[in-house]
Amino acid sequence: MSLEASDSWIGHLAVTIGTTEAALRLLFSILVGYPLAIVHRKFLFHKSPSLQHIFFLLCGLTLGYFNYGLEVLHSVICVLILYLNLLFIGGTVLSVIFSISFFMGYLLIGYYYTGTQDYDIKWTIPHCVLTLRLIGVSYDVYDGRKRVEKLSEDQKKTALVKAPSLLEIGGHTYFFGGFLVGPQFSMRRYMDFVGGVFAGKKGQKPACILPALSRLALGLIILGVFQIGTLFIPEQYILTISFEQEVFWKKMLIMTLWGKIVLYKYVACWLLSEGSCTMTGMTYNGQDKNGSDLWDGCCNVKIWDNETTCTFDGLIQSFNINTNLWVAKYIFKRLRFLGNKLLSQAITLLFLAMWHGLHSGYYMCFFNEFLVMKMEKDVTSLVDRLPAVKAFLNLSSLQLPIYILKKFYLLFGMSYCVMPFVLLSASRWLKVYSSLYFVCHIIYIGWHVIYFVMKKMKLVSRLNPDKSKNK
Repeated sequence: MSLEASDSWIGHLAVTIGTTEAALRLLFSILVGYPLAIVHRKFLFHKSPSLQHIFFLLCGLTLGYFNYGLEVLHSVICVLILYLNLLFIGGTVLSVIFSISFFMGYLLIGYYYTGTQDYDIKWTIPHCVLTLRLIGVSYDVYDGRKRVEKLSEDQKKTALVKAPSLLEIGGHTYFFGGFLVGPQFSMRRYMDFVGGVFAGKKGQKPACILPALSRLALGLIILGVFQIGTLFIPEQYILTISFEQEVFWKKMLIMTLWGKIVLYKYVACWLLSEGSCTMTGMTYNGQDKNGSDLWDGCCNVKIWDNETTCTFDGLIQSFNINTNLWVAKYIFKRLRFLGNKLLSQAITLLFLAMWHGLHSGYYMCFFNEFLVMKMEKDVTSLVDRLPAVKAFLNLSSLQLPIYILKKFYLLFGMSYCVMPFVLLSASRWLKVYSSLYFVCHIIYIGWHVIYFVMKKMKLVSRLNPDKSKNK
């Protein structure tokens, strides 16, 4: 029977609650991570690492088959390729180049053959998570062959002096808390976890149940907000004639709410998945200043920071954290040899767009991110050079209205920027941008033209010259 068969029990349930069978299977697979974590905690905690590897491998393969059938074999093929890569050329530049080329190529071919006009839940979803994980292991083995003094602090935390075995790679790959939707975590963290490094005293089980349940509860609340929100503003509403005929200010308001609701879908998945990781003890991250254990080692979204920030930089720092850290460590920082930070950032965002898929919407989304982050940095720098303006903006009486204005600008701008990511095809996102008169692109591109002219005329360098000189 096909996994998409509507006469299955899960298919009937999906129709009843108004979702797709594939989405319900994925949600069920994420939630089943909690009882699996309890099983691991009760029977395999502090047991042989090999037994734990086998347990995680079998759990991940079972969940993969439950969701994607025999297409889970795509991940098996890539795991075997990584093992052979590390066995014969591991620790070399060639190994890293091969990993990036092969695994990204495999993923892109998968996107080509499975892609449609919509965001489909297919085997490429866990495979994109796997792609970064396998490339990261190649990098970590490469770093492990370097002299310690040549490694950066973050490289020291993940470097592998010994290439992992096939069983270790399998356990790391199919760990049920991160196989389907993430989070990303290094092989070193995984090996420390199964080796009992995070457990404290031997035989003592980590006090991670309550932190895990809090992430579960928060994830379910966010999922509920998403479900309710889509009843009022469906994902496809901004493509309708009704939206197109609204007055401009109302379009802006609807777009702002739409983007916030849509992103809660991803936030909920990350929180639920992180919670199952936390329940195993995988997310241990040392202790705070009061000596309390921290369980944010695999945190993919910081809800409080994400909801309260009023800058794009703050938004990015609190959203999809592990992926951002991964690309910063393995892509952006490795491009230092180019000697151009802006070029490195552009290449990193291009890599992220390709990693997400072939749809034009991904590339427009990350192009938007490039524009808005550059603009935010330029504006901040310009304000710093104008003491009178900075002092005026820091007046206590203006803090609340300024915060409200910045928050609305951030929420609308965020929705505007990620909209192509959701709608995917150019015909769709161009239609929405047209109905909004390309308002943000006019602001972003207009600013960059003005700032470029100001720099060419050396107007920027003349502002606050003493500060410029100190820099």
